[in-house]
Amino acid sequence: MKQHPPRTKVGAEGTAQRILVVDDEDDLLELLRYNLTREGYQVTCVATGEDALRSVRRQAPDLIVLDLMLPAIDGLEVCRRLKGESKTRDIPIIMLTAKSEESDIVAGLEHGADDYIAKPFSPRVLLARVKALLRRRETELDTTIRVHELTIHPGRHEAILAGTALELTYTEFALLQFLAKRPGWAFTRTQIVDAVKGEDYPVTERSVDVQVAGLRKKLGVHGSYIETVRGVGYRFRA
Repeated sequence: MKQHPPRTKVGAEGTAQRILVVDDEDDLLELLRYNLTREGYQVTCVATGEDALRSVRRQAPDLIVLDLMLPAIDGLEVCRRLKGESKTRDIPIIMLTAKSEESDIVAGLEHGADDYIAKPFSPRVLLARVKALLRRRETELDTTIRVHELTIHPGRHEAILAGTALELTYTEFALLQFLAKRPGWAFTRTQIVDAVKGEDYPVTERSVDVQVAGLRKKLGVHGSYIETVRGVGYRFRA
């Protein structure tokens, strides 16, 4: 039977979607390269944090799969640097970790990671996470949200508060957009995770609280817009 080449994954701009994989395990790099390439993505693999930073600054990928434990510059530091720069902060990052303790998960989220997968993992699970994260980026609606002194332009990934543009990570923006779309509605942490990350995302309540705390801090004096609903979760003030 004749085999057809993989169908190239094309982004909103009509170009093939690029994925950077960063891991110091050669076998895992090849496994991920094979599976992602077979799905039609353009894949670049590097083994160190330094090479990852150089690669991103040379040509920004659409998504990064980043190992936590790397020699010299570890994954958390790479994530922190990329999320701290305006040109790279909106690139989704999936963190790979051999650890599954809550502290490691929270650390990755605090540094701006958009998703995480604990090793060992199934390549099918990773592919599903990659597709979901890229799909959410491309299907953002252009409907402008206006509530109080906040204006959100989903298509431009822009949030303006009292005339000042907010510097938000991809996850923080998604969280703010989700809550602001329905002022006064209370959402559980599970509902928030499902909306922002996708269904069945294995995250702790503490991780949601960390994201909310970080978002409130960036909202400054307007942080009270996000209200805690005891016994339920959170809501955006009506």
